[in-house]
Amino acid sequence: MSKSLIIVESPAKAKTIKKYLGEEFNVEASSGHLIDLPTSKLGVDIDNNFNPEYVVIRGKAKYLDKLKKAAKNADKVYLASDPDREGEAIAWHIANELNIWDKSRRVLIHEITKSAVKKSIENPTDISQNRFEAQQARRVLDRLVGYKVSPLLWRKVRKGLSAGRVQSVALRLVVEREREIEAFKPREYWSIESELKRTEDEIADSFVASLAKFEGEKVEISKEEQSNHILDSVKNGDFIVSSVDRKDKKRNALPPFITSTLQQEASRKIRFGTKKTMSIAQKLYEGIELGEEGPVGLITYMRTDSVRVSNDALVEARSYIKENYEDQYLPATPNTFKVKKSAQDAHEAIRPTFANKIPDSIKEFLSDEEYKLYKLIWQRFLASQMNPIIYDQTTLEIEADKGTFRATGSIIKFPGFSAVYLEGKEEEEEAKEKDEMRKLPDVSVGDKLDLINLEGKQHFTQPPPRFSESSLVKELEEKGIGRPSTYANIISTIQDREYVLREKNRLRPTVLGRTVNDLLIQGFPEIMDVQFTADMEEKLDDVEDGNVNWVELLRGFYDGFADRLDKAQESMKGVETNITCDNCSAPMIIKWGKNGEFLSCSRYPDCKNAKAFEYDSEGNIKIVERAAPVLREDIGCDKCSAPMVIKQSRRGEFLACSRYPDCKNAKAFEYDPDGNIKIIEREEPLVREDIKCEKCGKPMAERKGRFGKFVGCTGYPKCRNIKNIDEHGNIVESKFSGKTRGNKKGSKKDSEEGTQAN
Repeated sequence: MSKSLIIVESPAKAKTIKKYLGEEFNVEASSGHLIDLPTSKLGVDIDNNFNPEYVVIRGKAKYLDKLKKAAKNADKVYLASDPDREGEAIAWHIANELNIWDKSRRVLIHEITKSAVKKSIENPTDISQNRFEAQQARRVLDRLVGYKVSPLLWRKVRKGLSAGRVQSVALRLVVEREREIEAFKPREYWSIESELKRTEDEIADSFVASLAKFEGEKVEISKEEQSNHILDSVKNGDFIVSSVDRKDKKRNALPPFITSTLQQEASRKIRFGTKKTMSIAQKLYEGIELGEEGPVGLITYMRTDSVRVSNDALVEARSYIKENYEDQYLPATPNTFKVKKSAQDAHEAIRPTFANKIPDSIKEFLSDEEYKLYKLIWQRFLASQMNPIIYDQTTLEIEADKGTFRATGSIIKFPGFSAVYLEGKEEEEEAKEKDEMRKLPDVSVGDKLDLINLEGKQHFTQPPPRFSESSLVKELEEKGIGRPSTYANIISTIQDREYVLREKNRLRPTVLGRTVNDLLIQGFPEIMDVQFTADMEEKLDDVEDGNVNWVELLRGFYDGFADRLDKAQESMKGVETNITCDNCSAPMIIKWGKNGEFLSCSRYPDCKNAKAFEYDSEGNIKIVERAAPVLREDIGCDKCSAPMVIKQSRRGEFLACSRYPDCKNAKAFEYDPDGNIKIIEREEPLVREDIKCEKCGKPMAERKGRFGKFVGCTGYPKCRNIKNIDEHGNIVESKFSGKTRGNKKGSKKDSEEGTQAN
């Protein structure tokens, strides 16, 4: 009897699902996307309704062959890739490539538990053509922008740069925030604060009240003279309590996480980047080995914008709260949360699959990072079904001659959901909240207070803060840019391209990032427009809902884009300067090389004049003349014995063989305390005996390139096999590795496409 086949993306997910289904099912993994646009060319037939030319991703043919064999022997095939657009595309391409439309069904697994998996298989559906076409439209859009615009940046700035439809708008937000900070002019203002305490009460603590009104009007104090005048007017008066306002203030629990709020909170509370958060969440969703229990999916699907929670999960959460907390912590009815209009409500919020799997009870089976993220998700979900925090808030007003002072304090009367969890805050919000959490003395109207200190304090308005990863995700979400599945990739891409640096958990645009941003705004104002990008996201949603045809969407975009592309060839002149070429008198422009910025003649390649430069203290360009090479007869080349010379590059001095270009030997060096040259030997690569080259059998060695660590064959240069590795030294499948159908060898264009963020 033949078995039914279930196809999922990852081996981890396959292993967890297999545990729940038994021997009558065969579970195989596709290892992600198998089919995509080619890397060596555009791969879109613009004149034929934007027909995509799909190919098998290089390196994925073996997975496809395995699935073909498994599907051939199965009576039914269940396509259980992730329940989103990317998952729909994976399912569609597998069904199409294997030609199993007649015996395949789509199953949507939002949580990998026994009951959820069985329920999904018992209620299969068809592949959603609309959802697939929405993904296809996004893919083609991104390819058109990346493939058509990026080469312009290569010519104007530097080879290998990328322009992405959504990443470029995110870059614009970061650059504009930085310029807002730079243009900010601090404004002086003053506050007047009084330190007070109850008269003749030696035990009571003092408290601070700030001036709220002067002569009955709200006052803004901009100068020290104004501050001194007010101080003189009130300092000799009696400070009498004129108003006491006490009231209960409620703070409701927040909903369980969606993708954006998980990324924001993980950044604030446990300092995880967006990419790291999603990677760990994927593992928790697909299944973690819990000892004898085997692999268990610990959270629901992590790419969602819905705060909806299933009835079963609500019952389980409320039961846990009832058993472990006093009655007043549990609301009479479940807490519900408003779902935003654009949310895909077929998904649930991100929550633990089992409320009774307390983080500490499974800590021994989790890595430190998995534990931290799971604990965050578990706590937030439990807290979302608990009663509000109740504060006792007191506001005092104190009259002192012409001045009215005000003090506000809050104390927690009932902790509510904070017994489990309290959300993190951005630094600015946290400081403000901390000021308000204080206890004020028990006073009555008419009470006289002793003045301990009265002073004016000078302040200056502060510029807006740089974006953190969490606040940028929030900004993207609020402006409608990107979707849950794309936030992490957007933010990691602008950092990987060196357009943005992360410093002290804040994002700062680089000079390169600013230049790319300005050129793209100059050449493609529509693509760089925030509202245009948000509208396009809504149109893609309309394609998924069946309200817009994907070809019509692309046609509407491309007509204007093609016209703008032609104009940009002329309008994108590069970063112009007031420096003229000393060879031909044409203007010089700023370009980027592997060592940073340099000046290039705008008539390149007709004139190849180039100059090094630096900025002076006022930001003006100052040409740096190269120092003549210094011959060092005392230092011989270790390859040909010729004397070495000291040369200058943008990175500093280095030693080069005097026989260059016949001998290209070069060495880094430093000066010792006595001024003598000390050659810096390159660190020997770490040979990994545990990783063998599948091409020649020799061990691989860890090396470092411009994009990070990788392993390369020790048989180099005869064998040039390389593999990407993660931060732990484990091999990871490269997005651009392997073979495409009909293309036996990667071309130069392949590597160029690899630099584009689609």
